[in-house]
Order: sequence, then structure tokens, then C-alpha cells
Amino acid sequence: MFTGIVEELGTLLTRTDGPDASVVEIRGPQVVTDATHGASISVNGVCLTVTRHTDEGFEADVMAETLAVTTLGALAPGDPVNLERSLPVTGRLGGHIVQGHVDGTTTVLSRTPGERWEVVRLALPPRLARYVAHKGSVALDGVSLTVSAVGPDWFEVSLIPTTLELTTLGRRQPGDALNVEVDILAKYAERLLDPELTR
Repeated sequence: MFTGIVEELGTLLTRTDGPDASVVEIRGPQVVTDATHGASISVNGVCLTVTRHTDEGFEADVMAETLAVTTLGALAPGDPVNLERSLPVTGRLGGHIVQGHVDGTTTVLSRTPGERWEVVRLALPPRLARYVAHKGSVALDGVSLTVSAVGPDWFEVSLIPTTLELTTLGRRQPGDALNVEVDILAKYAERLLDPELTR
């Protein structure tokens, strides 16, 4: 479980591709300060398991399915990545409940700069549209954000200076793909209200 509050902007150092998985090596000295074998770290919103770590970073296995359905498959050495350690039981939930289980990807449509912030418009995948609500929560590349506007096939988020500076979202341009995780509470509510399951 994560909160969507990025702790560190890391870097993909190496990626070794195999027939059905890849091994990624990521630099992130802050997120490995208390790392253990088997720990969970969110990488651009994808929950990965630490298989080896040093004082400077960690390695993790990424299955073929994850590479295919998230933006991790397009990462190359040198690319920056958003990193967050899993939430300790005694920690503060600064963003919202984020599982690290990506629901799909979206594409940046436009960026509109403000005085100190930017409004980013993104494509709204039809199968995820019912989970995205005005003033609701969404995680983009692992960053907890509030939906500021919703249209028939798009939604918007507003990025404050801290988010622009300390996460990969400050660098994403129109046409770039991002991982999306919708609010788990919305998915559970839909499931509980399904008439097929309440008979």
C-alpha cells in the first residue's frame, strides 16, 4: 500500500530483458535506506519487489504482463522514475490509498501553464471513465492527484510547483504515456452495488 506521495526521483540504470521478464536496476538512495529483500517500492506507480539492494539503489523483476500493460515497458536506461516506499502502519496517509496496481495508461493531451502551476489534460480511457470524478483522486505515474475537471473523453489535474519539480510529471509532454490507477474505493463501491452479486 502506498499514498501517492513521491519520496524520490530515481533513475533507471539498467534493464536486462529475458524471454518472459526483465530485471531493472534503479538508483534511489533515499528509498533503500531501510530496504529489505522482498520490500515493496512503487516505480512510476507500479508496485515492484526488491530482489537485491545496495546503499545506492535496488533491483527488481518485472513480469512480461507488467511490461505490456504499463509504461515500464518503454523505460530506457537514464530515464527518471517516481519512487515511493510502501506505507508503514504508523505512517500518515498524505495522498490517498494507492495499491501500485495500475489500471491502464493514459496520454497527455495538453499542458496549460499558470502563474505557478500547470493544468494538464489527459485522455480518459472509456473503461476507466466511470471511476474518474471531479474532485476525486487518481494516481498518475504513482503521484496522488485531485481531478480538477472531467469531460466526455478527457480529465484534468493541476500540478503545483512541488509536483512539477520533484516528480516526472513536470517533464511529461503531449503524446507521452502515463500509468493510471483509479481510486480503489470507487471500484469497491461499484462491486458492492452490482445487482448480480447482491442476489
